[in-house]
Amino acid sequence: MRLEYENILYEVKDQVAVITLNRPKAWNALCSELNQELEDAIHRADSDPGVRVLIITGGKKVFAAGADVKQMADATPMDAARTAEQGQRINELIESIGLPVIAALDGLALGGGCELAMSCDFRVAGKSAAFGQPEVGLGILPGAGGTQRLALLAGPGIAREMVLLGRQLTAEEALTCGLVTRLAEAGQALEEALSLAETLVRKPAYALAQAKHAIVAGQNFGVGYGKLFERQCFSLTFANPDQTEGMHAFLERRHPEFENRR
Repeated sequence: MRLEYENILYEVKDQVAVITLNRPKAWNALCSELNQELEDAIHRADSDPGVRVLIITGGKKVFAAGADVKQMADATPMDAARTAEQGQRINELIESIGLPVIAALDGLALGGGCELAMSCDFRVAGKSAAFGQPEVGLGILPGAGGTQRLALLAGPGIAREMVLLGRQLTAEEALTCGLVTRLAEAGQALEEALSLAETLVRKPAYALAQAKHAIVAGQNFGVGYGKLFERQCFSLTFANPDQTEGMHAFLERRHPEFENRR
């Protein structure tokens, strides 16, 4: 199934939804119109019971080269606040949905593109990928959660180098510091992401969702709250039929047949 948008492509196949950023002439710059479509497509994937995994990609040449500077150059502080709010809302939406979300990255992931990738659960990068937060060089700073997620994923030292100095990381460097989850050959990030999605599709949907919620809770609110929330998520899985099926299948030495309710 393919749905038509102007600035993105959306397709569902084999229980995997793929959103492709599609402004190639603008290097997939994240304009407000693209962001609106992206937010709609994420909600669409999350509300579709036939979707188990979401992949966000930009194609084989570029992921996203940041926000659209043309739209921001003459913005007022109030305009800038709305831009940051939209970017943060989308990235927080990605974190909050129960679907595992994979960023498939080839080429540049800069500024808002890097921030978008960091909100995903997994980042699969082709060897041609490069990551950067160049906003300070434009007289601004990351506004869609980049300063916070970068420090959590790659460490505060790398965050300072990328944000304050404008240093770009290669895919290999990003893998070493934890910014990237898996490395693929150049131009093959989507194929590797689809392979990862196949593994995730075989996992029970509700347990995946609850595990993701617990990880994000601790990341955003601290380990103490995260452990309390984890306990609640753990107990909730016992109200789902996949817990009974999974455990009895284990005891009976057979493959489980999950219902994947979520």
